[in-house]
Amino acid sequence: MDIRLKPEVEAMIREDLARGPYKSAEELVEQAVSQLHECEDWLAQHREEVAQKIEEGWQSAKQGPLMDAEEVESAMEAHMKAWPNTNRKE
Repeated sequence: MDIRLKPEVEAMIREDLARGPYKSAEELVEQAVSQLHECEDWLAQHREEVAQKIEEGWQSAKQGPLMDAEEVESAMEAHMKAWPNTNRKE
């Protein structure tokens, strides 16, 4: 299969090849397509759950005050710091 890429995409691939662990453009594209497929597959399997969470968030946003960007960043940082401790296998 021959694929034509936009010059911007070719430039991104060259950058990734120069700095990353990929040995060839084919290997990089294969990895990227594999990851995209996994994401699309996960989304297809969890579509209803994701839609429900979006609806819950939308309803919550309509009812009350929203968090500003600084509050979101602070909450995410706290969540990321706590995550390794809560998911540790012992």
